[in-house]
Amino acid sequence: MLALKLLLVPSFLLVLSLVGKHFGPSISGWLAGLPVVAGPILLVLALENGGPFAAVAAAAATGAVFASVSFCLVYAHVSQRFGWFASLAAALVAWMAAVTLLIPTSGSVTVGLAVAIGTVVLAPRLFPVVVQTAGTRHPSAAELLLRMAVGAALTVGVTVAAATVGSSWSGVLAVFPVLGSVLAVSSHRTSGAAFSSALLRAMTTGLYSFIAFCATLAVALPKLSVSWAFLVAVAACLLVHAGTGRRFARSDA
Repeated sequence: MLALKLLLVPSFLLVLSLVGKHFGPSISGWLAGLPVVAGPILLVLALENGGPFAAVAAAAATGAVFASVSFCLVYAHVSQRFGWFASLAAALVAWMAAVTLLIPTSGSVTVGLAVAIGTVVLAPRLFPVVVQTAGTRHPSAAELLLRMAVGAALTVGVTVAAATVGSSWSGVLAVFPVLGSVLAVSSHRTSGAAFSSALLRAMTTGLYSFIAFCATLAVALPKLSVSWAFLVAVAACLLVHAGTGRRFARSDA
């Protein structure tokens, strides 16, 4: 599992960076909505603590989409006037505030699903209107390696933290914006605020598949084996993600 954490997220960050370079921020952000970080963490929780524990964590992760989108929205708005450091700090404060609101109801998959769906439906309307300019600088090889290293470190840190707290907090921490923070900061620095804002906006639509994955796990884990529950959740995730893909293929065409 350690090898999975150290290789999967950095490799995915590399893919997303290359996709953003060649196809634009919308496709890259849409792909970033996949549960590449939360999926392995929830799998570890299920294997080490059992299906019922992981089911509660998955329910909490579903509702925690609200916190992830809060991060994206605040970063996008603050970045229009300030640099990456102030934008990241404000976005992390927003994430913590949203998490504080979510924890009392984080064990209910019904509440979590309602909050998550409402969030991703409304969020695209709340992002700033940006105009992307030509001639943005693409990340160098050294910058790509730095993205991958930071992504690996954040993933391991979040996984370790999730293993030391209860089921609800484990699920919330599984949705800590690892990909969002790395991609937002790095794209902001290399390609500008408009690019990073467009990427974060696209990520909110990609989160439909994340919601499908976590909600399916929350329902399936108490009834099925861990392997079958994850297979069903992955199938639901990919089906939903495919359903949201054409929109972004057209938007970057």
